[in-house]
Amino acid sequence: MSLAPDRVQTWSADPRAAAVTSTRDGYRAAANGTRFLAGGWQFHYDHLPAAARLRVAVPVTHSAVPVPRDQLRCIAAWGDLEPGAGTERTVLWDHLLPCRNSPTTTVFAREVAVPPGATSLTVRTVFRWSSTGETCWGTPQIEPLPALPAAPPVAVAVVTGQMRDRGGAWTLDRNVDFYATRAAAAAAAGAKLVVLPEIALQWQVPGTVYDLAVTVPGPETAPFQELARRYQTRICLGLNERDGEAVYNSAVLIGPSGEVDGCYHKVHLAEAGESDSGVLPGDDFPVYQTEVGRIGCNICMDSSAAESSRMVGLQGADFLLLPIMGDHRADRFSLGPPIHHDSRWLAIQRTHAMDNQLCLVAARNTVQASCIIDRKGEVLAWNDGDQDAITADVTLDDGYRVWQGGCFRDINWMQRRPSVYGAFTADDCLGSLR
Repeated sequence: MSLAPDRVQTWSADPRAAAVTSTRDGYRAAANGTRFLAGGWQFHYDHLPAAARLRVAVPVTHSAVPVPRDQLRCIAAWGDLEPGAGTERTVLWDHLLPCRNSPTTTVFAREVAVPPGATSLTVRTVFRWSSTGETCWGTPQIEPLPALPAAPPVAVAVVTGQMRDRGGAWTLDRNVDFYATRAAAAAAAGAKLVVLPEIALQWQVPGTVYDLAVTVPGPETAPFQELARRYQTRICLGLNERDGEAVYNSAVLIGPSGEVDGCYHKVHLAEAGESDSGVLPGDDFPVYQTEVGRIGCNICMDSSAAESSRMVGLQGADFLLLPIMGDHRADRFSLGPPIHHDSRWLAIQRTHAMDNQLCLVAARNTVQASCIIDRKGEVLAWNDGDQDAITADVTLDDGYRVWQGGCFRDINWMQRRPSVYGAFTADDCLGSLR
């Protein structure tokens, strides 16, 4: 079943920006010969079916459109839009997502939740920013879908222990016991995602990185695998990992089955020590689909490179797990012992969360400023340094929208223009060092 539109009309931002439209073999919108272009078609549905969700799909063929990702878009607006610019600000709206099937065909489609109380829908097609090109839009295909069960909140714990409990000499076994005991307490209290600090197993243990590295899985990870299985929880464990003759700084993701689901290898090694220690850097940012959501990791110095969190966000992560000792930008800007600066730390971590629309979970070895931050940048949990663990319930289906009716996530990702980001991956780009 697909709904037929009750009305179809053209729209434009300004009469001088209107596309050249016709209904020859579809709904055509062509460039008007100027760069002042923003217009297209909109399809009105005055009576929505009684459905919690709809699948909306709109095909378009295009020719001589320079950058379709930039110049074509399509939105589903939950109300009756007037045929002018900015009218979507009067209602809630969602981007339909482009899937380019060929150089000349794209389908904008999405399964969208019907907002409570919505009774009508306008599907607006957009052609903009080009003095050349022609588009031909098909009639939207709209299909009712059954409701999805609401995803339960995820109980997240950051387990660090307290510095006052870390006196005396440390060994691998002592670190295993220290963190496993506290992780078990968090899991027993209901945490379904437990995050431990950077190189938790080797921290403060005398010896070389090479001698202290452990295999994964192995005897040192076994207690964490067992408690993950016992409590049906997921654990992120920081350690130095031995892989043959190589050593990595790793975040090990252990699933509720007790199996190791993956190891993230720190990509940006810390300057003035780790980067020249023989430790091998990783070369990708995997994101794992799990029972609690999509999880990606950064480790410590990764936080200093904006690309690290961005690469995790670009792959659709719900959570960015950050085992970390500290961030040099959140310490003193002069020689001497590091002095942690809470406000700069929060600015950094909140920016990671908001820029990438995910929940950031930071676990510091020194405890203070470990935190859980949602995608609005709100601090859900914070450790002043005097708690073994902090916890928060994180809602993934939160429904956050900005003041003009669009979804935070939609705007964050659909505003991007990858075609103009060449310097982002240019090998010879040195930023302000040029």
